Parts: sequence; C-alpha cells; structure tokens
Amino acid sequence: MKNAIYGGVNAAVLSAMGPDLAPDLDRMSAHARWLLANGCNGLGVLGTTGEANSFGLHERKQILEGLISRGIPAAKMMPGTGCASLTDSVELTKHARDAGCPGVLMLPPFYYKAPTDDGLFAWFSEVVQRVGGGVAIYLYHFPQQSAVPFSLDLIGRLLKAYPGVIKGVKDSSGDYANMAAMVREFAKDGFEVYSGSDEFLQQILAEGGAGCITAASNANSHWGGIVYAKRTGAEADAAQAVLTATRRAATSVPLIPGLREVIARSTGDAGWRAIRPPHLPLSAEQGEKVWAAWTAAGAIPLPGMTAAKAAAE
Repeated sequence: MKNAIYGGVNAAVLSAMGPDLAPDLDRMSAHARWLLANGCNGLGVLGTTGEANSFGLHERKQILEGLISRGIPAAKMMPGTGCASLTDSVELTKHARDAGCPGVLMLPPFYYKAPTDDGLFAWFSEVVQRVGGGVAIYLYHFPQQSAVPFSLDLIGRLLKAYPGVIKGVKDSSGDYANMAAMVREFAKDGFEVYSGSDEFLQQILAEGGAGCITAASNANSHWGGIVYAKRTGAEADAAQAVLTATRRAATSVPLIPGLREVIARSTGDAGWRAIRPPHLPLSAEQGEKVWAAWTAAGAIPLPGMTAAKAAAE
C-alpha cells in the first residue's frame, strides 16, 4: 500500500523495566534503536506487548517522552492510547500528538462487554472531537483480549464520519479472512490494514495491506524487513518461513515473558526478564522451550543484538 504512514514492519515494543518494575528508558531506547536498524520501519510502543495497561497515565507519558529525549524519533512511533476511560484516552492521544507522533493505536473501551456499534461509534466520536485533530487514529481489533470487536459496518461508519482521522487498523484476531475483507472494503479510501501476526505479513502485503505490527518483531524484524522489501521470490519466501516459525515459537509459551526470555538470552542481559504482575517470568523449562524453538527456526543469533545491550549500559 502506497503512502501508508507506518507502512512496513512495526514492532509491538517490549517495555523494559528495572528491578523495581519502574520503566527502564535507557534499556528500552537502546532496544528501539536496534529495532529501527534491523528491519523495523516503525515502533508500536505501549501496546499489549508493551504492557501499557499495567502502567499509569503518568508512566505512559514518561515512557514516550523518555524515548523521544533519548533520540527515538516521534515520527516513527505509534503509541497505544486506548483506555477504558474516555478522558484518559483523550489525554494520552493529545499527549502523543503534541509529542510529534503522527498516529496512535486505540483499543475500544474494553471494560463493558458487548457494546453496540452505536455505542462504540458514539465513544470514538467523542474521542475524535475532544482531541481536535492533528493525529491519525488506528483501531486496535483484538477481540480475544478486549472482547470488543470492530465490525466492518462500524469501521465504514467511522471512515465516513471522520475521513483522514480514522486511518487504519491493527488486526490481532488471527483471522486472515477478516484482515483481507478490511483491505478489500476500505484500502481504496487510504485505510491502512496491519496484521498483528507475523505469519500473515507476505499475504497481507500481496492483498494490498500496509504491513504488520507484531510482538515477535522484537526479535524477528530482520526477516520481516526482507519480506517487506522483496515481497515475492525465494528470499522473501524463506524469510516468511522464519517469521511463521518464530511466531509459533513465541506463542508456544506465554507470549510477553517468552519474548523477554528470547531478548534476555540474545543480549546476555537478564534485566529483560523483569515484568509486571500479573504476568510472570517463564519457568526454566519454559525458557528452554522457547529458546529451542527460536533456534530451530533459524533466528538465533539475532543480528547485532549484543550491540543493543552495550548501548544500554
């Protein structure tokens, strides 16, 4: 898809933490630099993988500001700003816009289950009107986690009401037919569709989608970059096979601590295992399982990963 703001490979960036579970901005910014140098076109910060809803509003602002102050370009970041609260969502979206981010990723209001499309349309209308423009909103379709899906009808209504503001979607449903339907229905209007699963990157690009925003890109972005650049052919097919295998490796254990384990072992930096409850670090057995799967996928060692550790020290 041409002219997509975040077109390409975007990592759903892990949020680094210290032993006290406070944000570790030096470690996180070093990782962000590594990602941008190793296949990533952009960075989805403070999403599900970044444990955004385990941080308070002031911490979420601190993380975004801290990354920017450490040289991570605001123009490359798509912060998650969707909260259960309308006013919190507006506040974080305004903050991201004022910091220079061109877009935000927005969960629906996820506490109340089974809202109607009319209710969701009213909620997003309030957000758009209260923010007042200047930033693109990407819808976060992740019904397994939020329990609040975006129907095609709702997306169509939002696009008609707020053209150029409702800019795209991250589809983490794992339902490729749904992603393809979004592309076929709305891409002609400049709507950017991003797969939330690495295994669909090559397919969604061929369909006319914009790329991916994925958790496993924290450690497989090198191969994602090859797929995005090449699209077809033997090299792209081989890289896509690595993406698919590493995605399956990542989901063979609890996803977020599993990716932390891969980064910790790749860098030799045990600090990456720090995680906020209710998530917990992997057991020793789980750690061996995910590492063996990544190794079998041909994705270890990660190119230049040890340099990211040195930059954080």
